[in-house]
Amino acid sequence: MPPDGRLVLEGIVTTIDPHPSSAEPIDRVNISPMGPLVDATMETLVLRPYTSSRTYRNLAAHGEGVFHVVDDVELLARAAVGKISAPVRSAHAVRGFRLRDACRAYEFRVVSVDDSSERTTIETRVVHVERIRDFFGFHRARHAVVEAAILATRTEILPIDHILRQLDELRMLVDKTGGEKERRAFSLLREHVEAAGTRHRSTDRAR
Repeated sequence: MPPDGRLVLEGIVTTIDPHPSSAEPIDRVNISPMGPLVDATMETLVLRPYTSSRTYRNLAAHGEGVFHVVDDVELLARAAVGKISAPVRSAHAVRGFRLRDACRAYEFRVVSVDDSSERTTIETRVVHVERIRDFFGFHRARHAVVEAAILATRTEILPIDHILRQLDELRMLVDKTGGEKERRAFSLLREHVEAAGTRHRSTDRAR
């Protein structure tokens, strides 16, 4: 449970490779779903990426990034499975990039990094906020896709059958209340989980 009244706010974090092989923004930027701990002021963000992630490596080396509040769950789903290429623009106060299609963008600088365990704790301070457009509003299908995206990132730590059962329950909400974008996002995530299950079975047979 988050401490001190803070909560986990799901969104997307962009970071940049400090040693790029190309000067093109899309080759430099890493776009990753993440749920930092925040409070109502949104003055600080606590990120908890794994040490194996590109987000962690970029922030450990560079120390700046942008957190986005989004309502496009197809964008979030693609980020979750590593199939994303999104328009970006330069950030205002940090060396980095923000997504063009976001509701709000919080540019931040790293204050401290605790990487003593596999899942790190990165304390950051927000240095610039940009409000780009209104948040669409609460939507059951979109919330279901967010849950599905989180499950899709856990195929290496949770049983595939368990994930698929939960996806079956979430699909009812998507089919009942979602539009084409939500259905496409959910299908992408389901295909990702099913492919992971096929890989796992192939590995088990090879042992």
